[in-house]
Amino acid sequence: MTDRRLSGWLGRSGAWGLMAIAHRSGAPTQSIGVLGAVLLVLLLGACSTPAPYTARSEKPSTTTANIAASSTMSTRNDVALYAMSLLDTRYAWGGRGPAMGFDCSGLVAHVYKEAAGIPLRGTSADLGKRSRPVDTAQLQPGDLVFFNTLGARHSHVGVYVGGGRFVHASNERTGVRMDHLSNRYYAKRFEGGQTLLE
Repeated sequence: MTDRRLSGWLGRSGAWGLMAIAHRSGAPTQSIGVLGAVLLVLLLGACSTPAPYTARSEKPSTTTANIAASSTMSTRNDVALYAMSLLDTRYAWGGRGPAMGFDCSGLVAHVYKEAAGIPLRGTSADLGKRSRPVDTAQLQPGDLVFFNTLGARHSHVGVYVGGGRFVHASNERTGVRMDHLSNRYYAKRFEGGQTLLE
């Protein structure tokens, strides 16, 4: 019997037909052993079923604290990412929007309003009074970083975005940019971090 006829017969009659053909045609015992092993694998594969699904009666613990922490981290990341999306926007003294441009406090107010839904008004000094101090080692994305750039406390502010970097509306020449807290100019004038977020 040819291989084509054998495979056709196997398709119609299944494993028992193949055994009968091998036995009737006088096939060597080794061929029957190989065919038998193949058939056994095919039969076991066809008969097996996946284990039944068992529902877990335990639900993961979700506490109010966990949900609040997750929400706060999400808001912090939103603030940081939104601040970075405004890089290269022009600087404008008193500016509070992307079309007009930003000064440092206008940038912070716009970012917080759009990314966190927190309306802010006032100067960088006003933001310093409204926010609470954070240990510099504990700065998180979305926190505010304050500098004394004009000989007055909290005369400049930026949004901390992580990794020692912050986004701020620097000046008319550079506009909104990202700098590192270790930048020589800002490191000498750094007053600390503060937050408006939980």
